[in-house]
Amino acid sequence: MMKKHLLILGAAPIFALAACGGTSNGGTDAMNSGDTVTNVPADETMGNNMGGMNGMDGNAMAAAPMTGQDFANTVAASDAYEIAAGKLAQQKATTDALKGFGKQMVDDHTTSTDKLKTAAGKAGPAITPAPAMTDEQQANLKTLQSATGTAFDTAYKSQQVVAHEKALAAVRGYAGSGDVPSLRAFAQEAEGMISKHYDTIRGM
Repeated sequence: MMKKHLLILGAAPIFALAACGGTSNGGTDAMNSGDTVTNVPADETMGNNMGGMNGMDGNAMAAAPMTGQDFANTVAASDAYEIAAGKLAQQKATTDALKGFGKQMVDDHTTSTDKLKTAAGKAGPAITPAPAMTDEQQANLKTLQSATGTAFDTAYKSQQVVAHEKALAAVRGYAGSGDVPSLRAFAQEAEGMISKHYDTIRGM
């Protein structure tokens, strides 16, 4: 008689979730280990590895291009966060350079919001951007609200580098494969502005 041996293999696939953002404060070392990470919220798995986050976001967008509505919502939320964070920087930053950068964020992203609304309105049917900030963006603002002195400067700069990496990934991805011509044109124009912001904050 032949004995039947049943082999049960428990395969637990690991899904790398590229959420709208990871926290800019406090890294997650487990992400860099070879161990399986379970029961970890999506935003926490993103950690503080800016380069890794940018790569994950870029890969996700390349694999699944955003719809016009998704893109409009993403940019609107990004603008809302930049404006709120920029106002805090004007009030709380300890250097004139960061205060000036904060003012530039308020001015440029207010303009960006106006241009986004115009571009979205030309879509058929028209798109209305929903500027609801992500959980991460809201958490980042709370961090800035509670931080003081040079700790604020450090947190703001760190957040801004990550935020602009993500914004660049979004506009570049949509500019290349977006489904709404007017929003594609907006994305192409916005890329130049965001690149300048990114270079500026990295140099501080």
